[in-house]
Amino acid sequence: MDDDPTRREGEEEMDNGRPDPDDLDPNRMFLRPISEDHVGDLRWIHARPEVVRWWDEPSVDFPWDEPESTRLTILVDGQIGGMIQYWEEDDPKYRHAGIDLFIDPALQNKGIGTRAVREVAKYLFEARGHHRLEIDPAVENLAAIRVYEKVGFQPVGLTRRSERDSDGRGWHDGLLMDMLSTEFNPGEED
Repeated sequence: MDDDPTRREGEEEMDNGRPDPDDLDPNRMFLRPISEDHVGDLRWIHARPEVVRWWDEPSVDFPWDEPESTRLTILVDGQIGGMIQYWEEDDPKYRHAGIDLFIDPALQNKGIGTRAVREVAKYLFEARGHHRLEIDPAVENLAAIRVYEKVGFQPVGLTRRSERDSDGRGWHDGLLMDMLSTEFNPGEED
C-alpha cells in the first residue's frame, strides 16, 4: 500500500509497514465496513501462521469471498488490527446470528477481540433484534473460547471432527457455543 500514512520511510515489506503494536492504544478500538484500502493489511494479517491455523489460507477473493456475511475491519488506534464478521438466519422459526473474527497476533491478549465481539453482539441484539447468537471455535482454540465466555457465550456441545485441519490432512472438533440476549455481558464491570 504505497499511500499508507502509517508506513515509515524506508521500512521493508517484511513488517508490512505496521507500527509497533506496543505503540497502539487498544482502548481505541473501532469497527468499520471493509474498504479497498483495508484489503492489503487484512490479507497480511490473515496470512499470519497464528491466524491460518484457525482460518486456513486466505482465498484469492478474500475479504470479498463470503457475500452472505457482513465483514468489518477492526481498527486499533487507527491501525488495521483484524476482522470480525457476522451472518444472520432470518427464517422466523430459526432466527439467530453468528459471529467470527481474527485479530493480528501482535495485538492479541489486549482485550481487542473481547471488545469487538461485545460491540457486534450488542448490535445484533439491540439493532437487529436477535435473541440468540452462536459461535463455533475449534476445541483447541482456548484463547478464543476465553474471549467468547467473557462476553456471555456458553458451551452447548461438541461438533466432532467437524472442521478440516488447515493442512487438509485431518479433522478436528469444534465447540458450539451460544448466547441468549439475557446472558450478554456488556462488560461494564470488567
